Amino acid sequence: MPTQAMMFLTGILVVFGVLDVILLKSLLVPGDERNQIIVWKAASFTLLGVSGSLILEVLENFFRSQPMSINPLIHLEVIATLYFFSLMYYRKKHGG
Repeated sequence: MPTQAMMFLTGILVVFGVLDVILLKSLLVPGDERNQIIVWKAASFTLLGVSGSLILEVLENFFRSQPMSINPLIHLEVIATLYFFSLMYYRKKHGG
């Protein structure tokens, strides 16, 4: 594999690692009521988005008669990215 591709993939892995740390930190750090509402709304939106994508994938695999094949690392990174963007949206909306 070329060196540039390895550097790019390493950068992507670092960015997703940071997103995972932000996800865990925001869920574990207690805050005031406004911060708790922001985290609650971001977490609910993330749960809704991930559940919807899993339902669509199950239906697609059912109708195509294919076995389920979900990569857990990619699934975790999609959850972290969705949570990060919804957290930023609700912080901006609620003034956090």
